[in-house]
Amino acid sequence: MQLSTKHLLGIKDLTPTDISLILSTATQFKEVLQRSVKKVPSLRDVTIVNLFYENSTRTRISFELAEKRLGADTINFSASASSITKGETLLDTVNNILSMKVDMVVLRHSASGAPHFLAKHIPAAIINAGDGINEHPTQALLDALSIQEKLGSLEGKKILLIGDIMHSRVALSNIYLLNKMGAEVMVSGPPTLIPKYIKEALHVQVEYNIKKALQWCDVANILRIQLERQNQVLFSSLREYNLAYGISKKLLDGLNKEIVIMHPGPINRGVEIDSDVADSHQSIILQQVENGVAVRMAALYLLAGNKPIT
Repeated sequence: MQLSTKHLLGIKDLTPTDISLILSTATQFKEVLQRSVKKVPSLRDVTIVNLFYENSTRTRISFELAEKRLGADTINFSASASSITKGETLLDTVNNILSMKVDMVVLRHSASGAPHFLAKHIPAAIINAGDGINEHPTQALLDALSIQEKLGSLEGKKILLIGDIMHSRVALSNIYLLNKMGAEVMVSGPPTLIPKYIKEALHVQVEYNIKKALQWCDVANILRIQLERQNQVLFSSLREYNLAYGISKKLLDGLNKEIVIMHPGPINRGVEIDSDVADSHQSIILQQVENGVAVRMAALYLLAGNKPIT
């Protein structure tokens, strides 16, 4: 089977069949990653450039590792050490790189829509590694794989997204994916961090009372406060946020059931989540990180044209 699209620009563009294909392929690659020799030559003749215009740790390392595990030739590009500082445009930068015979571009950019712009102007396959406050598709896919492994399926499961929904590309990609795969979605957080239109436009439930929201859900995916994307004061202080919406062991112990705890990282311990929750047996945060490599291997592999997994 093949994906219905040449690029991975966002979950919004994928069909449920595409999502299932990526997740099932990632499961195969997880088996590869358990071997003593963790490499397969599936992308041996493919050259990939990692074009990161924003800081990144997990996503960048995860993509680099996925590419190396698949045997691809990898070029790592840092915007701060490039001709961009001299005024070169994104399109000129990419065209110069493509003239060196690059097959795929993994792009992270602060401008929403940057990967979509590139996809219209260059022949290489584009993978969106996060664009502004728009989407982060591979994060949503690895979150979905993590939930699927823990609960058996996504359909009918109740997933809660907590925190800075307004500025979170992870939230948007997760909402698109979970809706497509038959899950129920609720968002919770300060009213100033939840878009007014979200209930009608994205078909999610909204609950400002965090205890009620936690009591409702099977899985709580806790999001970071995106201070770098906020251009105005939207809540009084991080301390006040922690008191009102921080996930603590005491809060979880007050529920009449046990829920799964997730976080896309980086974690701000003592703000949106306490350490004894992040490190608890309910947490699958490290499984999310592990699944990130397998999901990105699957996306790269499927976009490159399905060479045999050996």
